[in-house]
Amino acid sequence: MKACPLKGKPMLTLRPWQSECKTKALDWFKMGNRTFLMDVAPGGGKTKASCAIAKELLESGEIDCVVSIAPRRSVVFQWAEDFQSICGRTMVPITGNDDDLSAYGGADFAITWSALGDASAAIYEMCQNRKVLAICDEHHHAGREAAWGEGADNAFSQAKYTMVLTGTPIRSDGSETVWMDYDGRGKIDHPEDGTYTLSYGEAVDLQYCRPITFHRHEANFTVVFGDGDTTQVSGAVEAPVDSRMRQVPALRRALDFYKLACTPIFDNHGRPCTLSYQATMLEWGIQKLDDLRLEMPESGGLVIAHSIEMAEYMADLLHILEGERPFIVHNQVANAEAKIRAFKTSSNRWLVSVGMVSEGVDIPRLRVLVYLPFARTELAFRQAMGRVVRNNGPDDGTRAYVIMPAHQVFEEHARRVEREMGPKHTAETGAPRTKVCPACSSRCDISARACHECDEEFPIGHSRLKACGECGSPNPFGAKECSACGSSFTQEFSVQLDEALRHGAIVRGMDVDEEEVRLGEKLAPELQRKVLRDGDEFLVNVLRTIPAESYGRLARMMGEIK
Repeated sequence: MKACPLKGKPMLTLRPWQSECKTKALDWFKMGNRTFLMDVAPGGGKTKASCAIAKELLESGEIDCVVSIAPRRSVVFQWAEDFQSICGRTMVPITGNDDDLSAYGGADFAITWSALGDASAAIYEMCQNRKVLAICDEHHHAGREAAWGEGADNAFSQAKYTMVLTGTPIRSDGSETVWMDYDGRGKIDHPEDGTYTLSYGEAVDLQYCRPITFHRHEANFTVVFGDGDTTQVSGAVEAPVDSRMRQVPALRRALDFYKLACTPIFDNHGRPCTLSYQATMLEWGIQKLDDLRLEMPESGGLVIAHSIEMAEYMADLLHILEGERPFIVHNQVANAEAKIRAFKTSSNRWLVSVGMVSEGVDIPRLRVLVYLPFARTELAFRQAMGRVVRNNGPDDGTRAYVIMPAHQVFEEHARRVEREMGPKHTAETGAPRTKVCPACSSRCDISARACHECDEEFPIGHSRLKACGECGSPNPFGAKECSACGSSFTQEFSVQLDEALRHGAIVRGMDVDEEEVRLGEKLAPELQRKVLRDGDEFLVNVLRTIPAESYGRLARMMGEIK
């Protein structure tokens, strides 16, 4: 933002694509059309572009109110801040309990998708009395047959304009979203004149997003059975199917490479094992973050975990490996949204999250992602990827890194992203040749121990060499085999069967999508109270063994049976 020398008001500086998008949207609305689609890669700058469009519509009198819908509270507050900065107007975060929006005077509003259903009547009434622009962020949530889609359709049926924002327009379940037409093959068929598209590859070429490198983290697991027998599992080799697996289906599910990669391993003292698979993922991420901090001293890392148990485990591992306790956020952490905002403006190295830092959350300094999620869909993968590719300013020449298990599904997602980037961005850039002083931002030689301008001493990073276990020769960190003797560096891990089975039953018993997780979290407290009130011992035991995240899937299954 620059100050206008004539009026002293903020002057908005847009990227070229944002200016083009604004012109296209305004022309589309002037032609009498209602819905504009902005299909722009995560991290491309959709929020700023849509606020600029809203500002123009407000100043011309085409609208007199803006309502934005975002996936979670942290993003709602982010919308309010950006809207105030760009439009100079107050955007009030509201909840489903706000049944009289006229009490706020002429304010603009921001609300989460989950709260929209309860507030739909109040918003519908407001849309009848005011000229409203609805900005629907992460529109893939608005499935036509889903509660959130129905809530949006009911609430904004009388809105003057709607603007659909998405970087991942196709839902993981393949269902259609409200306000969009489809071509019969699952693809959105919105008119070209009413659509602005910017792919991730184009955003990288234009330097709006950072290029990304995917590290496929390999391992061989030896699973130890109770009778002493073992079986081998890796990302490339599935466990052999024997008579035990045919008799116990849960056994086969437990011996899945990804489930083993998500199984926490503890030492004899009950502490997270520093020789576990997850520890080696984190060590790789720590090395990359050390390198990145030479170029961008404030850069940070993000761990996306599939469960609260795993998040606590990863946070403890990071504390052991680095000596610094990371920020950790999930739905049982007090004031999680404030912790996310605090991490955004801090210089702390790591943030560990379960479902709190994904779509729409803007932390431009994030550059390393350790990925062990619940959902394995491409939509979730791209949304997570979008957290670490945001440009951090005009001088940002860094690269983003995703460390993920060497799993076929993730590799297919990564290959599609790499094809978007093109060959000039997919190659590894190598070790940094210079480093930036964290005190005065001067660029210094990579070997300098202190800044040549201010004498600030550079922190000592971790060693980038590892010794071969066979011949002892030093090798670059990240090498897959020894340069001297050719021995493989793919690591071996041992997992007890009871650990793999427990994890498989509790955490991965069902593959549920995001809406089902949210529905399950909403249903869980009341369902648990009813069962405990009833006192049925069988049902109480069932609830103790079924994760709350699966209640949404069960509720939908029962609905289909009816």
